[in-house]
Amino acid sequence: MVQEDLRKKVDLAFLSAFYGGLLTEKQRRVLSLHCEEDLSLGEIAAEVGISRQAVHETIARAAARLNEMEASLGVASRFQRMESGLEEALAALKAKNYARAEQLLAGLLALDQEENNGL
Repeated sequence: MVQEDLRKKVDLAFLSAFYGGLLTEKQRRVLSLHCEEDLSLGEIAAEVGISRQAVHETIARAAARLNEMEASLGVASRFQRMESGLEEALAALKAKNYARAEQLLAGLLALDQEENNGL
């Protein structure tokens, strides 16, 4: 359970890095205290000057908004795919597996072109 809660916080912080600017200032602040500072609902409530229930609702609304944006735009998942592909290509280069590195890089370029053409 603790590991699952931590994973949710990390995921929210990751999405916030991409879409946090679309949240309200209050949502950004509460989410930052929750995810980055790892404060409890009570600690956040005291810091922001709202009830624990309001903190919970603010986090839920912010999470829903971030997930909606990711479902609609997919910027964070695209970033992860590109990063993973580049890391794999680098590993292939270090292993002197040039054919695999070239294949991976060509795939990443194709992915980038597809997504750029879709905009």
